[in-house]
Amino acid sequence: MSNTLQRGDQSEIDEGDDRRESLLRLVAGASLGGSLLTFLVAPWLTVFFVIAFLAVVGYGWLAYQERTAKGLMFLATVSTALVLVLIIAFLFIRSLPAFGHMGLDILYTDGDFWSRANDRYSLYPAIWGTGLTTILATIVAAPLGIASAIFISEIAPPWAHEIVKPAVETLAGIPSIVYGFIGFTIINGYMMDNFGLSSIGSIVVVGVVVGLMALPTVASVAEDAIASVPDHMKDGAVAIGATEWQTIKTVTIPASFSGVSAAVLLGVGRAVGETMAATVILGNIMELPEPLYNVFGNTVTLTSLIASQYGNSHGLHREALFAAGVILFITVMALSVTAQIIEARVKRNLGGDL
Repeated sequence: MSNTLQRGDQSEIDEGDDRRESLLRLVAGASLGGSLLTFLVAPWLTVFFVIAFLAVVGYGWLAYQERTAKGLMFLATVSTALVLVLIIAFLFIRSLPAFGHMGLDILYTDGDFWSRANDRYSLYPAIWGTGLTTILATIVAAPLGIASAIFISEIAPPWAHEIVKPAVETLAGIPSIVYGFIGFTIINGYMMDNFGLSSIGSIVVVGVVVGLMALPTVASVAEDAIASVPDHMKDGAVAIGATEWQTIKTVTIPASFSGVSAAVLLGVGRAVGETMAATVILGNIMELPEPLYNVFGNTVTLTSLIASQYGNSHGLHREALFAAGVILFITVMALSVTAQIIEARVKRNLGGDL
């Protein structure tokens, strides 16, 4: 009899907890929704809803910590996805007038490319400049990054590994404006003195600088891919008499090829989206190099176009800059998705972390 009463009392307690939790969720959701709504229509009221939300979360943390933590993490995830969706929607909506006005000429046209007086905004030179600088950056970053990854993972002694790997990763933290300033003052000056360049900036300088910026990304991700190759595959090669280099060449590199390719793609994505280095070094003139493959010429990239002109833009001119952002977004997204697919293939084939 007493056991039955205890079970009944416990059931009532659980039901009471569930009701309180449901009420807390309702109040938290209402306060959060109210804060978003008032932020748009009556910003001065937002603070009250924020205080109510924080109070509910604080009480929930004290009374139901585990469930409150799960709810907050879910809310953070949803908020991140929502912000991303809103940014993408805003970007595409703002670019529609430019695409509607220019049509396919916004991607490719002859003659007058960029004229605010005639409302003519063709991104062809910027797209071409972005492509050239990305190719040059890949030529710099891919071989150096892969070689660095092989050395760090397979050749370097433990003491060198502990020094070189953090040093390479630290390079990724250097601000891009610093890279751009060094490229403009040192590399560009060297090119002008020794190659007779007539312009201050050139595509090849941007390619080299951006390639050096992408190098840490390529090296770090490729090193993780190489390190994920199972030891038994390399031990088998050593067991049949293969040297260290033969093992690297015939086993490690082929087995980690997908991961290394993903590393290169991530580095290319960094090169495509680089802004400050290109803006500082290039002359940002809306013209094509002559001939088109002349890497010593001057032009503009999509990122430097946006950075150099957004401050005094308005109307259709600003919408054209949003169109440049759309093209950048699609390009980087395609590279990122491709890299994710390759990394998933590595997981499936090797069972590694990449």
